[in-house]
Amino acid sequence: MRLNLTNYTSILSCILLLFISELQAQNKQYATISGKAIDAEDQKGIYNTLIFIEDTNLKTRTTSDGNYKIEKVIPGKYKLRAFAFGYGILEKEVNLNVGENVIDLELKIVANYLEAVEVRDEAASEFGFTYLNEVEGTAIYAAKKTEVILLNDITANLATNNSRQVYARVAGLNIWENDGAGIQLGIGGRGLSPNRTSNFNTRQNGYDISADALGYPESYYTPPTQALERIEVVRGAASLQYGTQFGGMLNFKFKQGPTDKKFAFNSFQTVGSFGLFNSFNSLGGTVGKLNHYSFYQYKRSDGWRPNSGLEQHTAFTSLKYELSEKIKLGFEYTFMDYLAQQPGGLTDRFFEEDPRQSIRERNWFKVNWNLAAFTFDYQITDRTKINNRTFGLLASKDALGNLGRIDRVDGTGNRDLLADQFRNFGNETRLMHRYDFMQQPANFLIGARIYKGFTERQQGDANNLNTPDFFYLNLNDLEGSDFNFPSTNVSLFAENIFRFSEKFSITPGLRYEYINTAAEGYYKVRTFDLAGNILTDENIDENKENGRSFLLAGIGMSYRTNELFEIYGNISQNYRAINFNDIRVANANEVVDENIKDERGFNADLGIRGEWGNIFNFDVSLFHLSYRDRIGSILRSEPDPILVERTFRFRTNVSDARIYGLETYLEADLLKLFGNQEAQKRLAVFSNVALIKANYNGSNENGVEGNDVELVPTINLKSGINFKWHQFSAAYQFSYLSQQYSDATNAIFTPSAVEGVIPAYYVMDLSLNYNYKFMKFEAGSNNLTDNLYFTRRASGYPGPGIIPSDGRSFYVTVGVRL
Repeated sequence: MRLNLTNYTSILSCILLLFISELQAQNKQYATISGKAIDAEDQKGIYNTLIFIEDTNLKTRTTSDGNYKIEKVIPGKYKLRAFAFGYGILEKEVNLNVGENVIDLELKIVANYLEAVEVRDEAASEFGFTYLNEVEGTAIYAAKKTEVILLNDITANLATNNSRQVYARVAGLNIWENDGAGIQLGIGGRGLSPNRTSNFNTRQNGYDISADALGYPESYYTPPTQALERIEVVRGAASLQYGTQFGGMLNFKFKQGPTDKKFAFNSFQTVGSFGLFNSFNSLGGTVGKLNHYSFYQYKRSDGWRPNSGLEQHTAFTSLKYELSEKIKLGFEYTFMDYLAQQPGGLTDRFFEEDPRQSIRERNWFKVNWNLAAFTFDYQITDRTKINNRTFGLLASKDALGNLGRIDRVDGTGNRDLLADQFRNFGNETRLMHRYDFMQQPANFLIGARIYKGFTERQQGDANNLNTPDFFYLNLNDLEGSDFNFPSTNVSLFAENIFRFSEKFSITPGLRYEYINTAAEGYYKVRTFDLAGNILTDENIDENKENGRSFLLAGIGMSYRTNELFEIYGNISQNYRAINFNDIRVANANEVVDENIKDERGFNADLGIRGEWGNIFNFDVSLFHLSYRDRIGSILRSEPDPILVERTFRFRTNVSDARIYGLETYLEADLLKLFGNQEAQKRLAVFSNVALIKANYNGSNENGVEGNDVELVPTINLKSGINFKWHQFSAAYQFSYLSQQYSDATNAIFTPSAVEGVIPAYYVMDLSLNYNYKFMKFEAGSNNLTDNLYFTRRASGYPGPGIIPSDGRSFYVTVGVRL
């Protein structure tokens, strides 16, 4: 699919000029409000206090002395709100006159983090997108590239977790679209595989949710976006606080019960194309000192292609109890269970003939997830606080079907069953201390993490039917493999913000890691004659253990020219341990190098971000990702007794790699250009462009040196228009990704369709939203122009081969809030 980007830009420019031409600038006399935010006890100025005028788009932050100023305010009566972390919320009625209005604000120390988050999100909601503060709770994000998606202000298809729309403002993300119902999230960036978001440390409310954060960091469970307050993304420099990964950290923050009601009930029912039905129901509130929030979601779909139906149940409950002003306790439990039929992959020829066809009807996928967490927060003093999170996972994943080449007939032979059991436990404790350094506020963070993982993985024959029967024919002598994968991780980390002035700060950090991964079990080697008879049948026992320890270091620098404009830069070492798939996998399409080893490297960012006049919101940055011993797949051949020569994917440390580029996010509210201060009126345009270059260097493999790194589109563009008028909102989005390769050899085509080019594609989405009293109505269309494209070539499940993306779909949502 090709699109003339010049024509698209011209059309968009004409639309914008039409809106602008109908607006006239208003000449008004304005008021200015200024003053100081001070500690009520010691009367010292409070740095980085957020101050905003309710029901307007006007906000600012205080300098290190606590001073602030908001200009161009229409005179009148307003409610002024202010907060800083560790302090209670201040609300003040003000009557502003033309000219200067000096108002000082006194804040009192408390430990109410919930209120702080609610106020911050309310103040930042005009764009639906913001950045993490330098310090949030017991975490430091100073000088790091961060993004925060505020779900309450996004007009999108949340019922299907539509990733293109939800993550539209996060620059450079490459998204795999495995299913139109949005059960699994697949995002990557900067040349990292999107496969089940495995290159991010994935968390909810601050604790891990992946199968095994160290040895198998794939996320089969994705929190429903209808239950989320925000999504936090921290890029590669997150390695210092969140461990061994190159992508960064992804954290899903759930909603909490309202503080002004004992019980509040929400229910949203969605119907859509291809048999989609989604029911989301939540209950939350505050009873005395107990805040509670729970939801249940049911989802089903027939799918865009035959043999792709699914059914999912998800439930969550959160209890937070304020034992005292300084101590808070929390408990959370998450349940998810789904069964999905998988239509399999396609060859290039099959895709060209009919991308909706399915040539697999016996493939199934089943997941059960049970996740629990206990939290303890203690405000030791007004300057020191501690957070403790203990979490555990009991889960399973079963994949059933034919993993053979997609260009071969499925037949009626026994199916392959891969069954994984996950039993993990972890604890992470953080202490944050605030102190004075060179007459400036400074923050010190120290933390420790202990993680024990245990994965049991089996592979063998199942029956030859087409029903979801997840049991082995020969459990005591599996035809594939039977392994236990225990893992241990102990980490210590520390970071410190040194502020040398109200504008300039340096944040160094260190992380010590001890990792031990092991593999205990056997795999079977069989050979067959031309008639399919077994010639040899041998069990190969393995008992591997790999213990290692290392130190990661990093440093960041930040320079704020004013309260809302920042120049930032950082460089941090990264490390990614080999996972269980890198140790042993029985897949006819792939062979793993016995001498494969961990990946090392570093991430660096340099950028500018901020706001101008509450009109423009931007983040423009350069990045460089350096990989040593990058793991990837190449094509190899070897003699075969049946085929004479067998070609297969060989997974190994392919090469070192350099990945660098430019990531930009720009958004402007056109109505604010003409003096609009009402938060209920908005006409915003945004552009998110990533230009990336990625090459292999220093490779010993033939045909790899100088090649493009796979899964890196040179151009990754998302742009759109967001309109809001009181209770009505609409969002149009355009996405474009240029051509990318699927393997390190840059293969253009192979008969198996596992390797080959992923062609350039574009997609358009449209969403509408209307609120009427306690009712909410949503409607929209994804893939508005019904483009036929694909984002992935799979080597195993859900393929192998090309996984087509869904065609045009429609949805309607009706909701009530009581």
